Amino acid sequence: MKAFLDWKHITFAHPFFFALLLLIPLIIWWQNKSRQNNPVIRLSTLGGLSARNAGGKAAYRPILFALRIIAMAMLIICLARPQSTNTTTNNDTDGIDMIMSMDVSGSMLAEDFKPNRLEAAKEVAINFVDKRPTDRIGLVIFSGESFSMCPITIDHNVLKEQLSQIKTGMMIDGTCLGMGLATAVDRLRSSKSKSKVIILMTDGVNNVSVPISPQTALEIVKAYKIKVYTIGVGTHGQAPTPVSTPFGPQKVMMPVDIDEPLLKQIAAETGGKYFRATNNNSLQTVYDDIDKLEKTSIEVTSFKHYTELFFPFAILAVICIVVEMLLRYTLFRSITG
Repeated sequence: MKAFLDWKHITFAHPFFFALLLLIPLIIWWQNKSRQNNPVIRLSTLGGLSARNAGGKAAYRPILFALRIIAMAMLIICLARPQSTNTTTNNDTDGIDMIMSMDVSGSMLAEDFKPNRLEAAKEVAINFVDKRPTDRIGLVIFSGESFSMCPITIDHNVLKEQLSQIKTGMMIDGTCLGMGLATAVDRLRSSKSKSKVIILMTDGVNNVSVPISPQTALEIVKAYKIKVYTIGVGTHGQAPTPVSTPFGPQKVMMPVDIDEPLLKQIAAETGGKYFRATNNNSLQTVYDDIDKLEKTSIEVTSFKHYTELFFPFAILAVICIVVEMLLRYTLFRSITG
């Protein structure tokens, strides 16, 4: 019964047989016309029948014709072969393991993006994650040092929660590109994925002396055959940036200084690409471009199973024919015989 109620999954192997249903109204019309124009018995007078009851069994005679019509309709449905379909889908996914390494230094509060660079970067990154449901993605943040906020995971709700909690001041201020890149590599070095990607986003230049320089980190990336997409965030010229002063927070126009030669080198030597984002729209475009460049291979195999549903219609047709015959040769025999 459940199969008949689920109309979305019912198909017909030979639906063209439904054209035969057009014969039913024609048969009904012909039957009515025959009764009116071709009387079975001709009488010179109806006087001898006036006392007889015209009701009784004769009033139910149309049941025979109705049973025959129902049987015909059921047989036509059987010819059309109703079937219940059940589709099983297997997805074979060759996902990408990816780390987003984001600069969270104080300069990321600059307001050349709305409301500022960091909040715009977080929003775009969350949208990017939503577009990559089959990839494992992790998160690294860096300023004067680096920290792994989230290991590579397919649980994107956890990742997006970590992204939403990013803010400046979580670590020593500054920009250590080398450590931001090296920490991302550390998260990917044990990955078994065929494709490993780092998205390195910054708005400045490396200005912190740490054990791992950007050049050393670049050699490590190349050793593990990881592709790096680099993003320089910031307008050209100067950008309004909140700074602390003896008189409280003030907005000061600060020069935008991005080490583009280094970012281009990292991208070029690892097989990635460098992007420059100067506002919210261009940053969204950058992530859209990366999404197009890094396509996940998904092989979908579908198996469709059919279950024949004509049997109940055939049983109903047989029942109608048998009942019609029994009534014709028993109850209505004196009328139709």
